Amino acid sequence: MKTLFLAHSPDADDIFMYYAIKFGWVNTKDYAIHNEALDIETLNIEALKGSYDISAISFGAYPYIKNDYALLRTAVSFGDGYGPKLIKPKDKKLKRNFKVALSGKYTTNALLFKLYYPHARISYRNFLEIEQAVLSGEVDAGVLIHESILDFDESLEVEKEIWDIWVELAGENLPLPLGGMVIRRSLPLNRALELEDILIEGVKVANDKKEELCQRLQEEKLVRIGDSMLEKYLDMYASDESIELSKLQLKALDRLYAIGFEQGYFDMPLKTHNYLLPREYLINRH
Repeated sequence: MKTLFLAHSPDADDIFMYYAIKFGWVNTKDYAIHNEALDIETLNIEALKGSYDISAISFGAYPYIKNDYALLRTAVSFGDGYGPKLIKPKDKKLKRNFKVALSGKYTTNALLFKLYYPHARISYRNFLEIEQAVLSGEVDAGVLIHESILDFDESLEVEKEIWDIWVELAGENLPLPLGGMVIRRSLPLNRALELEDILIEGVKVANDKKEELCQRLQEEKLVRIGDSMLEKYLDMYASDESIELSKLQLKALDRLYAIGFEQGYFDMPLKTHNYLLPREYLINRH
């Protein structure tokens, strides 16, 4: 067996998209895949270190690891009319240099936030701690991500949707790139392509057996939300649109990387297709 180490976040969409494999519903051939759940910014930082063979990351982090990891086509999360939310107390008016809590330096939402609010004073926290930091007054506002966007304290309100920032910066109505998966370039290419196919099949099976999988995830307490809220969240971030990158999603990623380059965050405007695993390799090989 070939042993591999895969990391993903503990939020419901990542758990959903991987656990069909974890539960043995997908043929993993001669691979033994060990998984670990870490918060998204920890995943980004570990990817910078090259810690895992396969990892979930924020799309905003990819330009910093492009030489060591290839982007995978599957297990992707995009917003479409929705996404992370900048929230604040209802009675507070934000100053130009307001204090804000973000979920990590390398997250996509942090990149877009900094482009729109260049004077904000930023502190980085685990995404589960952001709402409380706002409620306690430690910060003036915070950007909620993952399941937190669906249910937050009634004393808080949305100041700005990251989706609206994205549309304004992108100049057109493209899906909002949030997160995806990467694979270590040092793996043999035929192996990497096999693993991509296994992960694609895992997301397909998860969607095909959605009701059964969601029930088991809740019974085993693997997700933080349940019932209708879980279904709503998965419809947003782990649907059929997550199985394989579409042309529109690729266009959105290209626009994200162009914006990051134009604003001095990235060293080049990536063309996403050039950083995917080359499927033509298998055609030529056979």
